[in-house]
Amino acid sequence: MNSWSILSVVTFLPLLGALIIFVIPGNDAVAKNNARMAALFTTIFTFFVSLLIWFHFDNSQAGFQFVEKYDWMGENFSYHMGVDGISMLFVILTTFVMPLSILASWDSVQERVKEYMIAFLVLESLMIGVFCSLDLLMFYVFFEAGLIPMFLIIGVWGGKRRVYASFKFFLYTLLGSVLMLLAIMAMYMDAGTTDISKLLTYKFSTEPIHFWGMTISGGLQTILWWAFFASFAVKMPMWPVHTWLPDAHVEAPTAGSVILAAILLKMGGYGFLRFSIPMFPVASDTFAIVVFVLSCIAIVYTSLVALVQEDIKKLIAYSSIAHMGFVTMGIFTATAQGIQGGIFQMLSHGIVSAALFLCIGVVYDRMHTREISAYGGLVNRMPLYAVFFMIFTMANVGLPGTSGFVGEFLALIGAFKANTWVAFVATFGVILSAAYALWLYRRVIFGKLEKASLKNITDLNMREVAILAPLVLLTILFGIWPAPIIDVTTASVEQLLHNYKNAVQAAHDAALLASR
Repeated sequence: MNSWSILSVVTFLPLLGALIIFVIPGNDAVAKNNARMAALFTTIFTFFVSLLIWFHFDNSQAGFQFVEKYDWMGENFSYHMGVDGISMLFVILTTFVMPLSILASWDSVQERVKEYMIAFLVLESLMIGVFCSLDLLMFYVFFEAGLIPMFLIIGVWGGKRRVYASFKFFLYTLLGSVLMLLAIMAMYMDAGTTDISKLLTYKFSTEPIHFWGMTISGGLQTILWWAFFASFAVKMPMWPVHTWLPDAHVEAPTAGSVILAAILLKMGGYGFLRFSIPMFPVASDTFAIVVFVLSCIAIVYTSLVALVQEDIKKLIAYSSIAHMGFVTMGIFTATAQGIQGGIFQMLSHGIVSAALFLCIGVVYDRMHTREISAYGGLVNRMPLYAVFFMIFTMANVGLPGTSGFVGEFLALIGAFKANTWVAFVATFGVILSAAYALWLYRRVIFGKLEKASLKNITDLNMREVAILAPLVLLTILFGIWPAPIIDVTTASVEQLLHNYKNAVQAAHDAALLASR
């Protein structure tokens, strides 16, 4: 597998598809259809190639596999790729969701189809690059460059307030990432390398820093932790830097919302797992309580806000923020259950949230409105749609037997070990999630079909069934049998926790010695 650089193939194969679409002549119906077909086949082929990573991955190894390393910008900056049990799952999730996004755009996008498909394929390459990068500079390039195609997807093919939403999305995420760039520069100056595999074992100083009359306890590690935290907190997004997400979701086309919820938000959680916890363990231990407080506020506050929404997309957007609160809470418990729960919750949310936005797109394509009050009684005309929507709603609530339950349950166990009050507040958020999800389902699906505009609405067609059916299968499969996910991540999580606890214990021992 290493002999033909499978990670590079998976990463840049979508760019080849984008190039093919770019050279397709004309802009008539035939050219548009050819662009759609080229994008679909490219994403499907990329998915099948990525499955080779899964099939050949050794679950017993905690380190990086399928490693590629070549000279890039001198001896200290290299083209370095690799995946472990954590990052591999996000590569598979990305390549799995992309073909569904292309199919979801088949009829709804009729203008600038070639440019639309190129933007999605470029975005796919950049997202995969984020999860495969083992060099800080490469990671930052992929991480930041992904803003551009998503900015265009929202700003060109979005709704009425698309320009406002796209600029808000871009500026929020860019501001946080600038701090991360400064931190990367500081890490290079201190460690002399940007190699992530080396930085994972490098010990950044925790000695207090005196700066302009101030004393920064925790030293360089504290500064770096907060710089990375600012970037990843915006990306998740965490409260209170979450306000860009509802606007972006509402204005983005259906496929844009799918990618935003399923993949882009997960980059924040992945960043915490790849950088904050292993590279800055002492700072992570010190400021875990801050993350717990922000996570609990996100879980409860955004759930309450979701209860009063009248736009279906905005309700699901606030739901995403609440579910990401479980992720951050689980990760910073620094327990095996908490971290496994955070990872599983990200994957589950990637499937379920994508499915919910696709379900919203189904009715929006027919009615061209997302107002909850415009619907009601859809079960009378769309029984198949009602079944699909019910399964994803139950998964969003965390019903046992669905993938949503496993991640939340593990995260809550980890939280209970770390802080019982955090677990209590987060559990209250589970109740609120049931309230807004069931309230939405009742108003849209149940009741009498009284509105004249709904009398002739049609049920799911074959293309829509083909999109939603795989998501239903995975939602139920991983809810009943989560072992395939947990087994892959176990070795990597155990190594992460081992190094984390050793570093924190060493820091505590050093502090005790200094105080004597």
